[in-house]
Amino acid sequence: MTQAAVLSATGIRKQFFGVEVLHDISLEVRAGTVHGLVGENGAGKSTLMKIIAGVHRRDGGEVRIDGQVVDFSHPVDAGKAGVATVFQEFNLLPDRTVAQNVFLGREPRRRGLVDVATMRAKTQTLLDDLDVEGITPDAKVGWLTVAEQQIVEIIKALSVDARVISMDEPTAALSDNEVAVLYRVIETLKSKGVAIIYVSHRLQEVFDLCDTITVMKDGALVTSQPASQMDQAGLVRAMVGRPISTFFPEAETGTEIGDTVLSVTGGGNEQLDGITLDLRAGEILGLAGLQGSGRSELLSAIFGAEPFTRGQVRLDGEAVRIATARQGVRRGLALVTEDRKGTGLVLSQSILDNALLAIRAVFPSRTSGMRAKIPGILESLEVISRGADQEVRALSGGNQQKVVLAKWLATSPRVVLLDEPTRGIDVGAKVAVYRLIRSLARRGVAILLVSSELPEVLGMSDRVLVMADGRIAGELPPSSTEEEVLALATGTEAQVVSDDGLVDDDGRKVGER
Repeated sequence: MTQAAVLSATGIRKQFFGVEVLHDISLEVRAGTVHGLVGENGAGKSTLMKIIAGVHRRDGGEVRIDGQVVDFSHPVDAGKAGVATVFQEFNLLPDRTVAQNVFLGREPRRRGLVDVATMRAKTQTLLDDLDVEGITPDAKVGWLTVAEQQIVEIIKALSVDARVISMDEPTAALSDNEVAVLYRVIETLKSKGVAIIYVSHRLQEVFDLCDTITVMKDGALVTSQPASQMDQAGLVRAMVGRPISTFFPEAETGTEIGDTVLSVTGGGNEQLDGITLDLRAGEILGLAGLQGSGRSELLSAIFGAEPFTRGQVRLDGEAVRIATARQGVRRGLALVTEDRKGTGLVLSQSILDNALLAIRAVFPSRTSGMRAKIPGILESLEVISRGADQEVRALSGGNQQKVVLAKWLATSPRVVLLDEPTRGIDVGAKVAVYRLIRSLARRGVAILLVSSELPEVLGMSDRVLVMADGRIAGELPPSSTEEEVLALATGTEAQVVSDDGLVDDDGRKVGER
């Protein structure tokens, strides 16, 4: 028998400055299930979540908890009703302990004083209930990993007997191992009857975790149905109005793969060993592998941030020593890091100042002339903003990534190293980034692309290198399957590549018996 909804929202409407941004949205979330909420940036997901969380007041419709109409004017009201939200930006105090954060403002007291022993014991019980290991009630939150801090947010929600927990892009900053931990925590929450609203741009996660999927577009409800009745192609079509086959644009007319621009022979350092590769002008060379395989470390080594200590690097056939990031930039290299907010941008500064970061740091004499050119670069990248003076923190993830690219395009790079360039941005913004990558290739820029999303690597690359344990395990054509990539990445049956395709240790084609 189908359970009654723990939370239901019916006919929700919301206006900002006279403009309606949510149009008659309805949603039902049931106990012990995960309800996926997906859509492009601007679809209205965050606004709906904030109404449910008590951050915004709705202008129409109603929200019910266990069939009773509720009207939250503050997140505290939502918490008292058993509704909690884990936002991307955690609401934690890094200098306080796990227990202090969990019971912040609600500390148990005894004779007028904070009952520290009870607070610790209750926190430990919450951790045990989720089978969490490695986190103690007395641990300082600032010393925890992002994944562990996320668990603290979750147990903080459970400490107020939350029956509905909303999670906003919970894996955006997590490694693969940390994602696996979150998966286990979510399964435990489900088994305890907690209802979860799960917002994510990572479609595979949505299908892995969610029982029901609701799609929003332009503030309206597109569809809501069981995950078992949908597939990724249909989900993408519902989100963006076009099939997934159009995701990865073909090489632009006029794109030619030229001579070798960058080559590494026998490169190594503490994280890498025996790295040998060639990268040609106009080529997109994909770099695949599991988390910890050395992909990001390879980009950092080439760029000079964590340089090679052995082997040889050549640019245009000339042996070079790139020992610092500054030297890398002067040699025509650009590195788009995987953490755009932490290492790619200064969020409190303007779009213009961020776009000038690399120029000011490495080519200060060019700053004045480049300042006049930045608006044209931003326009060519189709950055959507209120102007170059707007703080970059106010932009969407996709537009922030375009500002990072603008920062490097200002240096006229010959080699662009891209580390997870579409992480944390919606499917529409991903397509825009793919087109920018193709445009760079047409101009003759050599591109080394790292991505954890195998369809992205295979769909965008001219060749694919696969890494494992700090080494290059092999090379594959872009026509390869995800299974063939994983075979190399995990060191299983498939080991080498011949002209006829992937073969195993016995010289047989993969799949041949």
